[in-house]
Amino acid sequence: MAQSLAKNYIHIVFSTKNRKPLISPSIENKLYAYIGGICRELECNPVAIGGHNDHIHILCLLSRKIALFNLVEHVKARSSKWIKTQGEEFSNFYWQDGYGAFSVSETHTEKLIDYIKFQKKHHQQKNFENEILEILRKNKVDFDEKYLFD
Repeated sequence: MAQSLAKNYIHIVFSTKNRKPLISPSIENKLYAYIGGICRELECNPVAIGGHNDHIHILCLLSRKIALFNLVEHVKARSSKWIKTQGEEFSNFYWQDGYGAFSVSETHTEKLIDYIKFQKKHHQQKNFENEILEILRKNKVDFDEKYLFD
């Protein structure tokens, strides 16, 4: 082929360190917008960004110019540094080391956008740990549960 073409939708999930509920309503929309800006700068078009008080979901189109690991590292490092400038209550904000990332068929993106959009309602019934277990099982990911939530 004379040119490089790619269209890879990626669903990324990661939590605050020790899953502390540090993403308060006062900061969440600014945080999601900031993360969207980081994704755009890296040519990873954000489709939906949302979450709950202890974790975040990002649905984006992964650029063919950046590795997934580098995207996640940039998003986590830059957003963590930024949020610490938003007030004393965020001075001890950190993201957990790990993350989950799953490819998504374009035919499933609308359903995932709604899922991300309604995270608060979703988490009235299910906590983060159960949500991740469900995502992993749905994506048929092999994992050892005893190491999953360290």
